[in-house]
Amino acid sequence: MSFKAKLMHTMMKYRHLLKGHLYREVIDQNTSIEALRRECDERAERLCKPLEGVTYSATEYSGCYAEWVEPENAPTNQVVLYFHGGGFVMGNARSHRNIVGGFMKRLGMKALVFDYSLAPEYPAPTAVNDSAAIYAWLLEQGYQPKNIVFAGDSAGGGIELATLLKCKDDGLPMPAVCAAFSPCTDMTISGESHKTRAKADPCTPKGMTETYLGYYVGNGDPKCPYTSPLFGELSSLPPIIIQVGNDETLRDDSTRFAERAVQAGVEVQCRVWKGMFHCFPLLAPMFPEATEALDEVCKFIWIKLGR
Repeated sequence: MSFKAKLMHTMMKYRHLLKGHLYREVIDQNTSIEALRRECDERAERLCKPLEGVTYSATEYSGCYAEWVEPENAPTNQVVLYFHGGGFVMGNARSHRNIVGGFMKRLGMKALVFDYSLAPEYPAPTAVNDSAAIYAWLLEQGYQPKNIVFAGDSAGGGIELATLLKCKDDGLPMPAVCAAFSPCTDMTISGESHKTRAKADPCTPKGMTETYLGYYVGNGDPKCPYTSPLFGELSSLPPIIIQVGNDETLRDDSTRFAERAVQAGVEVQCRVWKGMFHCFPLLAPMFPEATEALDEVCKFIWIKLGR
């Protein structure tokens, strides 16, 4: 584990001290979702600096706000449909601009990022329905499935994988390839890593998983495949690459999904990184492990697109 990665791990674990708090925060039903969203947007506005060679422009899609993220010289016929993270309750296309922009600049493709409906106002499977609808719109714009990539992080990664299941059920063609960073796939919270990695995880405050996932499930069935893709019928899905850290409570959401997908005949490349934390590849090029992991994802996508 590189020095820079260790430093980032430590900063995340003790970030409450940087905010002037002696103890790590606790997330529960008394926590203001509006305040969390406001903090998320303000942090993004404060930290997101313009990326040289990347432009952002709103689309004409009417279902929700969506924008193109386009690096210079990106192919016009290929696109990544990106599912932003945020615990199912926060985040949007604008807050993820630098995350997606940096990824697309490295990948050499443009992305379509969109504001799917958030919980608790809109519990599952609303976000998946939103996602399937904008994918159908992409197809209507003339993009070929063989030139479309699904990618997403955390909650967005789970929505992304669930959207594949809905698209399959709806008879929509599968995209060429799917990339997921630390996807949340199991709303029943049954993975052992939720217990065994709780102390190691620097990114997940106490109570956060139970609270956010409870909002996302609402009054629905937590085992519904459009809510928890881990429990879906996974055959006939496109090739999938998953990157996850060993020091995160969501580790088993990735490894168990990968195992079940492989059993269903899906091509899956899943790598668990020792000492790494939630969605670390998207911090590239801040430390070597992030860069190596993101490069693996880019190469996997390029191969599947025939580039």
